[in-house]
Amino acid sequence: MGSTSVLLLLLLTVVPAVFAVTYRVGDVAGWTSGIDYTTWVTGKTFRVGDTLEFKYGPSHSVSVVNKAGFDVCDSSGATQRFSGGDTKIDLTTVGTMHFICPTPGHCLGGMKLAVPVLAAAPSPATPSPTSSPKSPPLAPRSPRKPKTPSPPASPPANGSPSESPAPSPSSLSSTSPSPSNAAFKGVMVSYGMMGLTMLLTFVAMS
Repeated sequence: MGSTSVLLLLLLTVVPAVFAVTYRVGDVAGWTSGIDYTTWVTGKTFRVGDTLEFKYGPSHSVSVVNKAGFDVCDSSGATQRFSGGDTKIDLTTVGTMHFICPTPGHCLGGMKLAVPVLAAAPSPATPSPTSSPKSPPLAPRSPRKPKTPSPPASPPANGSPSESPAPSPSSLSSTSPSPSNAAFKGVMVSYGMMGLTMLLTFVAMS
């Protein structure tokens, strides 16, 4: 809704500057006696390219005169004369145009019109598309430094790689008891327990 209102306002602003306007003199009343045409002109802007339309009855006509003829209601020096009831006059030059009704007594009764004409409004310029700013050039990358190879491991002092000595069979046998020794100790303990039991029994019987 908001965007539509903005668009309408823009159109109302631009349209009068682009399209010519046709003004009906006197509006609904037209070109006739009893109308104050000085008041009718007030508030209106007439430009080159606009058109004045005079609508009038058979007792009236339109004469284009200079300012002197306008002031004294004299149509003898009129540059243009129109009749027929519907006259359209294009505004082609900048300045004030003067119109009167040449019928005797009508101009003196108020049928006279002075229209100030301004230059045509310039058409709105079409904005040129703005080019997007170019991105700054990238800074050149610094060359990569070559990797320094790591020095090889220094060999042992005697010139041959050192190896840990393998454990000898004798050292393995000394750390874990052999199964034959364990069985022999078990038998000796059993005999000792039997002898102690027999001794205790003999003492108890004696």
